[in-house]
Amino acid sequence: MNAKQIEKLLKNVKSGDTSVNDAVEKLRHLPFEDLGFANVDHHRQIRCGFPEVIYCPGKTTEQIVQIFERLAARKHNVLATRAAPEVFEAIVKTGKFPKVRYEKDAKAIVLEQEKTKKPKGFIAIVTAGTADVPVAAEAKVTAEIMGNTVEYICDVGVAGIHRLLKHTENLQKANVIVVVAGMEGALASVVGGLVDCPVIAVPTSVGYGASFGGVAALLTMLNSCASGVSVVNIDNGFAAGYIASLINRTKSR
Repeated sequence: MNAKQIEKLLKNVKSGDTSVNDAVEKLRHLPFEDLGFANVDHHRQIRCGFPEVIYCPGKTTEQIVQIFERLAARKHNVLATRAAPEVFEAIVKTGKFPKVRYEKDAKAIVLEQEKTKKPKGFIAIVTAGTADVPVAAEAKVTAEIMGNTVEYICDVGVAGIHRLLKHTENLQKANVIVVVAGMEGALASVVGGLVDCPVIAVPTSVGYGASFGGVAALLTMLNSCASGVSVVNIDNGFAAGYIASLINRTKSR
């Protein structure tokens, strides 16, 4: 339930169209609903502008399905990240969500139930290589379900810098850019030196032994000589997409 829905509910109580008991029942699970194994934060939509997101690893399929159902019951858009295909299949088998879909590259389950006001402008998501696509796809799905227009540019790493320069004009029109790169992670600094908008760097665990599972890219990005670059955790496409969405929304205001 979002702020507009609460306002409508209160007006219906005032007009007599909704009884006090019915209103209490609808508000019973604000700000959160205790499922025993999880406290589902229904109030987050009001506080933050987007509902709670389900992080699937570490949870059983049954737990994920229950959380998904409770979020969906409030007519929220629902996003479940790092979800295995069998979790998606279990949600489909409930028969309750005909519009639910599985984003294979991002390993994300998406249910869109309400229209989100689109901010002006767009977010650019750039990958250094094709191997970085799963992390970039997670950022893309996150940004899109939060209502953003996304321009996706793939495989333009520094090993062939001319591939990136082809897109310079378009990158300079973005409100915020997410750069996803493994190996040495140099792409974020290069992009940061070409544009006047915030750049969110996402190090990935792509690379050979001395990349240390993404630590080499992380350190390169943290030590970027381009001042407009900030960094999220290794492989955390979700955080990059979420932060980019907040920046884009703020800039649109």
